Amino acid sequence: MIARQTFEDSFGDIRLDARGNELIKSLWASGTQSIRQIAGNNAEQKGYYRFFENECTTEDAIIQSMGKRCASAVTGKTVLIFQDTTEINLYNHKNRIKHDDSIGLTNAAENGLGFMLHPSLVADAMNCFPYGYCDVHIYNRSLERETDKHRYKQLNIEEKESYKWIASSQAAQSALTEAELKIIIQDREGDIYEQFATIPDEQTDLLIRAKSDRNLPEGKKLFSKIAACDVAGTYNIIIEGDKRKKRQKRTAHLEVRFTEVEIKNSGRTAKDIAPTVKLYCVEAKETGTSAKQLICWRLLTTIPVTTLEHALMVIEWYSWRWMIEEVFRIMKKEGFDVEASELGCGTSVKKLCLLILDAIIKLFQMNIAYLTDEEDQIPDTLCFDQEQIECLQIQNSKLEGKTEKQKNPYRKGSLRYATWVIARLGGWKGYTSQRKPGITTLWIGIEKFYNIFKGWQLAKDVYTR
Repeated sequence: MIARQTFEDSFGDIRLDARGNELIKSLWASGTQSIRQIAGNNAEQKGYYRFFENECTTEDAIIQSMGKRCASAVTGKTVLIFQDTTEINLYNHKNRIKHDDSIGLTNAAENGLGFMLHPSLVADAMNCFPYGYCDVHIYNRSLERETDKHRYKQLNIEEKESYKWIASSQAAQSALTEAELKIIIQDREGDIYEQFATIPDEQTDLLIRAKSDRNLPEGKKLFSKIAACDVAGTYNIIIEGDKRKKRQKRTAHLEVRFTEVEIKNSGRTAKDIAPTVKLYCVEAKETGTSAKQLICWRLLTTIPVTTLEHALMVIEWYSWRWMIEEVFRIMKKEGFDVEASELGCGTSVKKLCLLILDAIIKLFQMNIAYLTDEEDQIPDTLCFDQEQIECLQIQNSKLEGKTEKQKNPYRKGSLRYATWVIARLGGWKGYTSQRKPGITTLWIGIEKFYNIFKGWQLAKDVYTR
């Protein structure tokens, strides 16, 4: 059973639970971070501000609630856990926001002030349907920049910022004990020897993009070893064009190689862990083109890869990382624009970020539910209440065309049915010859739907008086 985004016994006060649930609903329906805009009146606005300032509504309490709901949905399942980091830069509000221990410097060389979010997004390994977040590591650096790089390199891994990758993996293991198998997927920054040596167990695998061309025990280099392997197979993918990056649309032809490798403990890592670790390396490399930015993924995994089918499965799982990057995009300027928040304390903005993460998971559940070819098993009540569903069905009758090709092909009561309506409101034409609607189209559709819904509610109120 998929859990809804609700707080229950989370803050030690049912009134705070109710207020948190109201906030998530309002954030989802409005698509903005502004408390002034999502509040219906002055009293509600004050209540929302008090929620963020309340000592009981801690970041840990919000994260624990998110993790508990996610864990309840994945019992007996094989799940993928996507981890990545984004920074929340509040520099534009430097004269208003409190310079306390809840904010610090960011990656920006100049004009960087804020904190970091490192969520663990959990999705089904069969179809990438997102269940939520099992953990969110949220932290900030000091307000003073570290200048002694040599001293930092000498620190133990537990004292470095990069330890977040290992700590988040451990948190995922603890939170999702009832999952049948957990596959933790990370980008290059997660390529840390200590993680490969300590995290994997019978219920946990790692899938991480290789960052460095490691020296192997047999005297070879990692990248040259995988490059020397025979091509196991090929496949094609469509690379969409991007005007901003001056990239034209093309069909990419990729060669797949894989091999078992053994990596070794360098002198800089802890001495009390295994001297070597056996892994599998999978490479997907684009060939036959003069494009400037060729695809080349080298993936290290604890999953046994002995056939082309295994290799393609690993590559596909890694490619689903797009979801967490899209989460960050919707959270920032192309969506909620959380960095423009008027909240005056870093702690409050951190709580707001967590609530936004919780709210927008619905958007991705709609997207994946629509993209999958499975039967309509996910109910629309996961994302909408009964009154909203009634309004959606009325909109459906207005959006459907006269021909069968222009009608909603999905079962009433399913999330796919509701998503078809939202996509049409977002500008998608509904033809099967079109690309299926993406996150941006759904985001636009959601905003338009809730504006329609408010007007529809007003009309109902007038009519029933």
